[in-house]
Amino acid sequence: MAFATQHGKELQFGPPLHRVLGLDVFVAGIDTDELGTFTGEVPRPAGQLETAVRKARLGIERTGARFGLASEGAFGPHPEVPFVAIGRELAVFVDSADTIEVVERMICPDTNFAHVTLRSPEVPDDFLSAMGFPDHAVIVSPTESDGPFVKGIQDRATLDAAVAATFSEHGTAAVQTDMRAHLNPTRQRALAQLAERLATRVSTRCPQCAACGWGIIGAEPGLPCEWCGRATSVIAGDLYGCASKACDHEELQRREGVASPGSCQFCNP
Repeated sequence: MAFATQHGKELQFGPPLHRVLGLDVFVAGIDTDELGTFTGEVPRPAGQLETAVRKARLGIERTGARFGLASEGAFGPHPEVPFVAIGRELAVFVDSADTIEVVERMICPDTNFAHVTLRSPEVPDDFLSAMGFPDHAVIVSPTESDGPFVKGIQDRATLDAAVAATFSEHGTAAVQTDMRAHLNPTRQRALAQLAERLATRVSTRCPQCAACGWGIIGAEPGLPCEWCGRATSVIAGDLYGCASKACDHEELQRREGVASPGSCQFCNP
């Protein structure tokens, strides 16, 4: 299986895919930064899913392998609690022979994604401690330009020198977490969980056509309110679907229970 990565993700995905599926993962040798970087030096031309699928298919094209694998991460503020950061990890497994694309997603509230704008050439110790430096690398850049970026910093002397040089040349500086997987143990742990979930999903067969990759593809809101019984926005059922492009079989599995009145627009307007 060809894995389109240059940031060591094969260490997280290789073991579960071999254990569960019997597949050996090898790095495809593709410069994945060509399809976008976290710092924005190279914009991502497509969405998270489209980019991951493109990577996986590039791995297949470049190596001639039947199976392709890729993952994409996105980090930013929580949609409902803006001052809290979350990660969104996504992995795709592509079977070129059977036109199958298996997609597994995961929300990661445990992330050290953060940045700080400096008022002087001194990086606050509490910021570095909170984001796990030096085990987790950081990036230094000017605050109001597209670079240059000094990436992969994991020692204080290099950090202080990069900040001082950036201040000297640009009059500003910012420090952010380096979210590339090989330099971020927190993200590595999330990717290991995602890899287990992907392996399990690929091993699950569609009840209609027996293709691999049966799993959740969506959700349906409407769980009834505990007080008034009206439908709420809380998820009432999980939509399962087939990963094969030749099969459109879907099943809705209802969830048990009722929703808290706090989520009801009638009981808690």
